[in-house]
Amino acid sequence: MTINCKGNLIDISAPKVMGILNLTPDSFYDGGKYKDTNAVLSQVNEMLEQGATFIDVGAYSSKPNADFVSETEELSRILPIIQSIITEFPDVLLSVDTFRSQVAKESILAGAALVNDISAGKLDANMLKVVGSLHVPYIMMHMRGTPQTMQDLTEYHSLIKDILFYFSERIAEAKTHHIKDIIIDPGFGFAKTREQNFELLKHLKHFQLLERSLLIGVSRKSMIYKTLKSTAREALNGTSVLNTIALQKGASILRVHDVKEAMECIKLTNELN
Repeated sequence: MTINCKGNLIDISAPKVMGILNLTPDSFYDGGKYKDTNAVLSQVNEMLEQGATFIDVGAYSSKPNADFVSETEELSRILPIIQSIITEFPDVLLSVDTFRSQVAKESILAGAALVNDISAGKLDANMLKVVGSLHVPYIMMHMRGTPQTMQDLTEYHSLIKDILFYFSERIAEAKTHHIKDIIIDPGFGFAKTREQNFELLKHLKHFQLLERSLLIGVSRKSMIYKTLKSTAREALNGTSVLNTIALQKGASILRVHDVKEAMECIKLTNELN
């Protein structure tokens, strides 16, 4: 399985790591950590040296009950950073984490290579059309509602079947807009209880039915630290455990805060094949 990023075919049949770069002051783990360009570039350099294939840049926190951010503010946060990263690391593959088509478009034009949309096009009617016109890979995630309402929308008839149906419908819609490289993200922590997150992980292999590459993002999330009665800061070991399980169940991309440890999960898991 390959995806076309800026004219280069990236083989994701061998698992890859996507490093998280949050430009928001209120992200659940690293909010406000990267306050200036030098700090951002240092972090990007570290993640690339540790083995990240992709860097996911986001300027709108999607944690539960996150503050609303205007499109203007999101653009003012993200575009200068993308431009600085591309200048410093011309070959970097940046993913833009946004549910807004205009932010996606301007970020791709500024040098980003992929679009990562938590809403799979449901929060912006123009998103799929724009992504199709840009000819870039598209990561679509399962979520209900918005970051402000999703935790009140956790009732499912059948969790796995409902999510599979959701992706079947969204993939079909994406195809009508000529989006070729589609990656699916089951959305751990988005409109799901702690128990549902573990049910989702347990049955992750079912998503191979969709014949799409699978991105998994469990890094330092509450399903880990609430289970262990700890904090996000103390959840690295738990993250590595769940990332390893996800790899064994077919994950193609691990989206993480801690690249070095995720790469170790991949290297060790590869020894079992």
